[in-house]
Amino acid sequence: MSDDRETNARPAKRARLDDSAAHTPSTAVTPQATPGSALNAPSQIETDYDREVRAGIAEYICPNNLGFTGVLKQRYTDFLVNEIGLNGQVLHLKSTQVEKKKKKDVRAEAPAESEEVKPEEKIEIREEYGANAAPAAPKEEKPVEAEPAAKAEETNDGEETFAIADAPKKEVKEELSEEDTKLLYSIFGEDTTKQIVALVQSIRNREEAKARTFKAVTSAPILDKETRTNAHKSLRRMFPNLLETSMESDQSIRIKANPPAERKSKGGRGDKANGDQGKHRGGQLAWEELGGEYLHFSLYKENKDTMEVVGFLGSKLNSGAKAFAFAGTKDRRACTVQRLCVKRQTAERIAGFNRSLFNAAVGDFEYRKNDLKLGDLMGNEFTITLRDCKFQNEEGMNAIQRQAFANDVVGKAIRDFSEKGFINYYGLQRFGSFAASTDQVGRKMLQDDLKGAVDDLLNYSEVALAAAEGTSNSNILVSQDDRNRAKALHLWRTEGKGPAALELLPRKFTAERNIIQHLSSRNSKSGRHDRKADWQGALMTIPRTLRLMYVHAYQSLVWNVVAGKRWATHGDKVVAGDLVLVNEHLDKTGNASSTANTAIDQDGEFIINPSGTENANAVAEDFERARALTNTEAESGQYTVYDVVLPQPGFDVEYPKNSIGEFYKEFMGSERGGGLDPHNMRRSWREVSLSGGYRKFLAKPLRPLEFEVHSYTKEDQQFVETDLDKIKKARGGAKEGERESGDVTMEEGEEEEKKIAVVVKLQLGSSQYATMALRELMKAGGVKAYKPEFMGGR
Repeated sequence: MSDDRETNARPAKRARLDDSAAHTPSTAVTPQATPGSALNAPSQIETDYDREVRAGIAEYICPNNLGFTGVLKQRYTDFLVNEIGLNGQVLHLKSTQVEKKKKKDVRAEAPAESEEVKPEEKIEIREEYGANAAPAAPKEEKPVEAEPAAKAEETNDGEETFAIADAPKKEVKEELSEEDTKLLYSIFGEDTTKQIVALVQSIRNREEAKARTFKAVTSAPILDKETRTNAHKSLRRMFPNLLETSMESDQSIRIKANPPAERKSKGGRGDKANGDQGKHRGGQLAWEELGGEYLHFSLYKENKDTMEVVGFLGSKLNSGAKAFAFAGTKDRRACTVQRLCVKRQTAERIAGFNRSLFNAAVGDFEYRKNDLKLGDLMGNEFTITLRDCKFQNEEGMNAIQRQAFANDVVGKAIRDFSEKGFINYYGLQRFGSFAASTDQVGRKMLQDDLKGAVDDLLNYSEVALAAAEGTSNSNILVSQDDRNRAKALHLWRTEGKGPAALELLPRKFTAERNIIQHLSSRNSKSGRHDRKADWQGALMTIPRTLRLMYVHAYQSLVWNVVAGKRWATHGDKVVAGDLVLVNEHLDKTGNASSTANTAIDQDGEFIINPSGTENANAVAEDFERARALTNTEAESGQYTVYDVVLPQPGFDVEYPKNSIGEFYKEFMGSERGGGLDPHNMRRSWREVSLSGGYRKFLAKPLRPLEFEVHSYTKEDQQFVETDLDKIKKARGGAKEGERESGDVTMEEGEEEEKKIAVVVKLQLGSSQYATMALRELMKAGGVKAYKPEFMGGR
């Protein structure tokens, strides 16, 4: 291929960086350069610029703008992410309380007074900040989990839980319908049923008592599995959230009280006391009255993965993470707000988990008739603080001049970005951070080099191994997990000791653990260790989502390289042969009979024929299609460059009908592309038989960007408020500056140099990477990811 791109490189237009990140056009490897080991095996100390080159990220929309550098995510509060719903509204956590409907409660002797209590006022979740209790109910030492006002009246004398349990204020007799009584008799017998009813009645009259206060009931052994299942379900239906059931070793069922935090006051008693037998919490009528059986709520989290919090909530419900649905995952090192939903759970119960959550909170509850699905969002709003910013050509300026210059540079970049957008590259997180990139593993899987894929997954760097063995002379810091990983993989490779390697290997490295376990295990049929070469079997032990990530990373690499070629060749012009989505432009073709019914992945991207069926044209209307523009259409002005899509390689996509389509064959057929054919992407192993997809070539923000430039001297000075900060301030909790820590008191006469911080607020679509948007704003090497401990030793 031609070397025009390399000879026409624009080194003078890129920001001048510090020595560790500086690159010149003569030494930088462009994505189109002849591939070699530098592209496939990253160096031990690799800058983000090097990684961008390796991932095919090379071009800019506005290369002439001055660049600048800044530290990203020095604090996780420097990266705020708020989901944007399909209605275009930015999601913010406004309250952790449950709004109580005013309703007469026969258990309360003074219902009018009881309604004034705010049960969730005591919820506080980030203990590391020393959050204060709300001013209401100052004597109460136990947070109340969404209990009704009557219960609050019972406990406002300030006594301990056991005192309340020993002296219930009002006895309530538990009554079952004749049908439920007969059902329990048929399962447990008369004596055990009476014990269960007595246990429930005791719990209802001593709602604050701890679970161990009540004597558990154990049934006779129930040998029939279906009967045991019916027993568990029946008790949950009749006494929701009051009882906990488990099967003993002799197949009997042990029935005990749930902890107070898990109980709900509306566990059927209030409705029954009113004579309303049809309004069990689990009944359809009750959910319809609330607004629907799906509870939608907002999740606020700090420095946590979405799945980490969802998994915790699932464990509290004994349902697992699968009970919760959400539109997309959010960054870990950030403060994020997103919408979740769960079926047939009350707001009171979910809100009660706030007391157990750490660095997270739930709130803004709403019952709805519909659930949430992946992709049910318009995008995300990012509020990003970039610290210690340095600007090209700022040498010799004083603090005032630097701030004015910063406003000019950032303002010009922001205006151009808002108008023209950026190349919609896949970000570096798509390609991993280990010695072998994820796209390299995926490429070998597509080449049917499964042994090579396994070897890459078990690869480690000599830097990490040297650090683990204490022989390193390098000043590079390597995390303990990465040291243990390197040591474990070295032990496996050199001595083949599977159990010993697994003992050293941290559990978070799922792929490596599963592979070693499989390769070192005995064959259940022969009893011999004959799986050491079962490469496909080893790869199949990796969770499916993780396996697919590798081949999708290869698709992303191809897409990135092609996108750079498309911009370098045609810029922002629409040319004949460019692809556009069919359903997006039906009004221009006059064919409005087809309807769009697209499947969307967790990044909000279209999935084409995700099942990988051999009948690629079956039910074509169910998947997004693309078509090539004619010369007349390209010149008509009806289509813009923002309508153009580029395909991810696969067996069920169209390729551009121009030189870019030919470039797919050229790049994928090269050594770096794996010697693959874009028109032959079916494989005997269905897991890697790629159907393909489409992605918009360029992206624009959903609205013009906003920015602020600050001068500061305190290293940890906070420039934005999180949603939780605002809630606490409104409740008289956190005060301004509470988060600041580590400030150094200056000696008299000493003056610290002022630094520049830039705060950028931008809204991006669901399939767009904020790091790639920042790259366009700041230019090559501008984003300096904060690394308290260098992880490059992987």
